Amino acid sequence: MNSSAVKTYLPWVVAVALFMEGLDTTIVNTAVPAIAEGLQVTPLSLKAVVTSYILSLAVCIPVSGWMADRYGTRRVFGIAVALFTLSSILCGLAQNLPTLVAGRTLQGVGAAMMMPVGRLAIIRTFPKSELLRAMNFVIIPALIGPLLGPTVGGLIVHWLSWHTIFFINVPVGLLALWLAHRHMPDYRGESRRPLDVVGLLLFGSGAALLSWLLEIFGEHEIGTVAATLLLALSFGLLAAYVWHARRAPHPLLRPGLFRVRTFRVAVIGGFVTRLGVGGMPFLLPLLFQLGLGMPAWQSGLLMMPIATAAIGMKLVSARVLARFGYRRILIANTAMIGAIVCLFSLVAPATPIGLIVLLGLAFGFFNSLQFTSINSLAYADIDPPDSSMASTIASSLQQMSMSFGLACGSLVAGWYLGELPQTDRAAVTAALHYAFLTLGGLTILSALSFRSLGARDGESVSRGNVRETV
Repeated sequence: MNSSAVKTYLPWVVAVALFMEGLDTTIVNTAVPAIAEGLQVTPLSLKAVVTSYILSLAVCIPVSGWMADRYGTRRVFGIAVALFTLSSILCGLAQNLPTLVAGRTLQGVGAAMMMPVGRLAIIRTFPKSELLRAMNFVIIPALIGPLLGPTVGGLIVHWLSWHTIFFINVPVGLLALWLAHRHMPDYRGESRRPLDVVGLLLFGSGAALLSWLLEIFGEHEIGTVAATLLLALSFGLLAAYVWHARRAPHPLLRPGLFRVRTFRVAVIGGFVTRLGVGGMPFLLPLLFQLGLGMPAWQSGLLMMPIATAAIGMKLVSARVLARFGYRRILIANTAMIGAIVCLFSLVAPATPIGLIVLLGLAFGFFNSLQFTSINSLAYADIDPPDSSMASTIASSLQQMSMSFGLACGSLVAGWYLGELPQTDRAAVTAALHYAFLTLGGLTILSALSFRSLGARDGESVSRGNVRETV
């Protein structure tokens, strides 16, 4: 396979797949009321449609690196895309809740392999001097998909049947399959390490239980004692995995990689930052719809500037990182994101739409720069034989941090709202304003997690090739 052609088309392969995955998730969330009406069930019972997908991700992401090393990136990525596409058809044809849940479970399995294996192929194809450029290209569709979802989903369920939201994946999936067949390289591990079954059971069950608890937080009534016991059990399983991994000859996820400073700071710093900003896609629509009284379509349109700014960031991030370095950018940029989140507390019914759009543009630009920087820094000092393990660890913790961020946002907003009814527009607006101030302050504090970076950390990624096109 021609290496030049691979470098040209591989980012497109991964970008198309990640766009499909991100768009699908948010469209389904938007269409829950319409699906409930179509299946003649209560919306609350459809929580299984969401949690089944999340649990599949939590369990299957850790094993994706082992599968890629064992069976090759081309085969595993192709199977993942095919499984996601076929399960989308199953979801679209579903006539009852069990069939829909089964389809979503299979979708989660496919998504769990697509993200880390696609990222692994990028890391092994591009030298570190070109990695940032490739990451920039791939990350944009992954950001745009979730931002388009609420608008696209709202339009589909308004004009068409809810089944259509799943059939959208079919042409996109077929395109991704064709691109993967032609341009996905077939990387394998240098040695055939056995599957860590004990580690998979410990980490998979702990991560799945924790993800489930975070996903149902605030939406189901669960006793405090039961929730505390389940939370303790999930942390106990994860702690048991760490103890096991330090002694196993071939652990599923190797904690020793956290000795690499740039990897440790990028992964842990990204985790902490998402606690503050991870709830914004959930809180902003609440502000626009419940607080300001906007219709769903207008709320969705107001999320579009965030995606637009993310694309604009791609044009400058490489030069900015090469000029100022990862340490200065991540510290200053994290504080800037926190300040912008705080500024959303000033948005009220009298606020001009233009000002809201400017805030969205600023948030999208700096937020996208943040995670492009983190995602590329994580691999700056990772040796090629460890790239599969690093990708799997980063993907697993990223998925968990997204759940933590959403739970944190809903927890803070719910705490400020208290017992006040959500139909009280003034009370909802005030609660969200306090939530933005709290989460913004938390984000500013998270900038401290990047202080341990050295001034020249990440130069292998940022100072090689700063061209902005792929």
